[in-house]
Amino acid sequence: MLHEFLIANRQTLIARCREKVARRTPRRPGDAELEHGIPLFLEQLVRTLELEQTSTPLDSRKVSGPSEPAKSPVSSEIGRTAAKHGHELLLKGFSVDQVVHDYGDLCQAITELAVENDAPVTTDEFRTLNRCLDNAIADAVTEFGRQRDSMISTEGAQAMGERLGYLAHELRNLLDSAMLAVAAIKGGDVGMGGATGAVLDRSLIGLRNVIDRSLADVRLAVGLPAQRERIGLAEFIAEVQVAAILEAQARGCALTVFPVEPGLAVYADRQMLSSAVANLLQNAFKFTRPRSHVSLKAHAAADRVLIEIQDECGGLPKGTVEKLFRPFEQRGADRTGLGLGLSIAQRSVEANGGAVHVRDLPGAGCVFTIDLPLRSEPPEPAA
Repeated sequence: MLHEFLIANRQTLIARCREKVARRTPRRPGDAELEHGIPLFLEQLVRTLELEQTSTPLDSRKVSGPSEPAKSPVSSEIGRTAAKHGHELLLKGFSVDQVVHDYGDLCQAITELAVENDAPVTTDEFRTLNRCLDNAIADAVTEFGRQRDSMISTEGAQAMGERLGYLAHELRNLLDSAMLAVAAIKGGDVGMGGATGAVLDRSLIGLRNVIDRSLADVRLAVGLPAQRERIGLAEFIAEVQVAAILEAQARGCALTVFPVEPGLAVYADRQMLSSAVANLLQNAFKFTRPRSHVSLKAHAAADRVLIEIQDECGGLPKGTVEKLFRPFEQRGADRTGLGLGLSIAQRSVEANGGAVHVRDLPGAGCVFTIDLPLRSEPPEPAA
């Protein structure tokens, strides 16, 4: 049985993983980095396999994690230790590819040694191995990215030169995560529908969000005037909805988009308005409670057009409203990103003659509102 094979060949497998690391990079992870890496993962894999041979096989999920990507974070032994492993490699200066390769090395070592020893591996055992690898890779890469963002936010200054450096770093790491997830899927070690596939989804969504946010930030920073045009709200909201649905699914929450009155329109810079709405939606998805709900509504009120985004974050702590739109200001435990989204959204809307308001719903959530003039004709150019 596979667990017996792993116990008997534990040291050989660890040695082979070390050899693969040495061939790939001149920097060899030491014992400190490996504390939560391959040796501990092997022990957890053995216990998972053993539990699956008992009368209560689903108990193995407490060690390995779920077989399907969860809509909200699920704590498992493999997930927790893999997250620590990703953090340790980050602190030692390794890149995210080392995180992924560590687990890929073990998969190759097990397969190669099993073939050499003519050791049979059943379909169920191989499926369990893939599940454990998939969850470990996903949790390690996710924690690596989260800690990286936290370090960037803490150490970063507001100088434009440094912000550009952080932007390049953020883009590069998101791209690395996406490419490595694709490589793992193409290699056949994990499936597209598993946790590694979910990492790929989050990375691509993150890339899109960073690019949209940065385009708006650059235009605002250099003082480019808004290029206003007539925007039909029904069509605009329908376009926003396509990407928003994907992000809601990745975050494990529901999204409701209310119908927009036909003919309702504003004159605004389409790219700036898109960036503002996208940033407010991202903020809502980020802070709404797991498995809860976000809504998007656009409607007329007197001579104004209001675009409202409501979440179920539980309400804002006292004194938070005044700080929400400050650059690099972040709230809550999720520290991903640089804390610029709300600031950019506010400036993008103000550049179009509007304003952004927030209304706290204590114990329930909050509502962010983009408030724009309702016009049937283009605004007159400024004198």
